[in-house]
Amino acid sequence: MTYRSKLIDVWHLIILVMKKIIIGIMGPGEGATSLDVDYGYQLGQFIAQSGWVLLTGGRNSGVMEAANQGAKAAKGLTLGILPNADNQGMSEAVDIAIFTNLGQARNVINILSSDVVIACGIGAGTASEIALAIKQNKPVILLNQNLESQSFFKSLAPELVFIVDSPESAIQTVKNCLAKLID
Repeated sequence: MTYRSKLIDVWHLIILVMKKIIIGIMGPGEGATSLDVDYGYQLGQFIAQSGWVLLTGGRNSGVMEAANQGAKAAKGLTLGILPNADNQGMSEAVDIAIFTNLGQARNVINILSSDVVIACGIGAGTASEIALAIKQNKPVILLNQNLESQSFFKSLAPELVFIVDSPESAIQTVKNCLAKLID
């Protein structure tokens, strides 16, 4: 290994350490169950306590609202990628709002901006985000998913899709995924 390649490796490491880790929580809005909402809140808290940035769809409903509220309760930083051009329907717990005016196409931004994706609950929008994450080779953690969605998504990318049964195990899986990304 040459001096130049060692220097490049060091700079790679510095950039990785300096970059804020962004964890995306995807989940249903109006269609969220009470368990989805409870888990979303806990995930938001755990993400903030870990020093990571929380990314959601930014809306004031369902898993998005719960995760943002949880992160804010733990003094975390929240990033909302909103589908419209204004703050209509935006969670008050969003610190940084990105108004895309892209409708559901904003799901691509959600995924591309996340280092790891946690899907809490399932709906059509969440399913599209899981599929986009798999296409982008992003680790995806499935929490509170039905057996059909678990089986389907796991069959598409067994090395990228992780099935967990609690917010605590989701966060531990995030840590494991991040450790692999740094290696």
